[in-house]
Amino acid sequence: MPTHAEKRRLPHTARQMYELVADLARYPEFLPWCSAARIRDRRPIEGGEIVEADLVISFKVFRERFGSRVTLRPAACRVDVEYLDGPFRYLNNHWRFTDLPEGGSEVDFFVDFEFRSRTLQAVIGVVFNEAVRRMVRAFEDRADALYGGWS
Repeated sequence: MPTHAEKRRLPHTARQMYELVADLARYPEFLPWCSAARIRDRRPIEGGEIVEADLVISFKVFRERFGSRVTLRPAACRVDVEYLDGPFRYLNNHWRFTDLPEGGSEVDFFVDFEFRSRTLQAVIGVVFNEAVRRMVRAFEDRADALYGGWS
C-alpha cells in the first residue's frame, strides 16, 4: 500500500553509494529504527551475489523481524530486495545508482509494502512518508560521514 519513489543527486560516486547500501550488516549503526541485522546466507550468482538477511525494526512499541533476499549487482550498481518472511504481506524495494557526467551520482530509490497487521499498517501509514524520508536521509548522512559532502 504505501509506496515511495525518489531520485536524489549526491556528491558521492555510484560505487560508493552502492557499497553503502549493500553493506546490510552495518544498518543498525546508522539507520533509524533498525536495531539489528543478521546475514542468514550469501551465495554468488552471475554478475553479483544474493544475500538473505534479517533486519529487526523497532518503532514505538513495535519490534518486528523480517527476512529479505537481497540481490546485489555491483557492475550495474543495483540492489533489489525481495520479501521472505515477517510482518509484511509483501515488500518490494530497489536502489539504482548512476554516475553523473558532472560528478557525483543519481540515486533512484523505490519501496512498496503492506503489513499483515492492520494496526501496524495504520500506525506506519500516518508517518510513512516522513519515516521513509528519514531513512533515505540516514543513508545520505552516512555517505557524507564516510566519503565527505559536497565540496
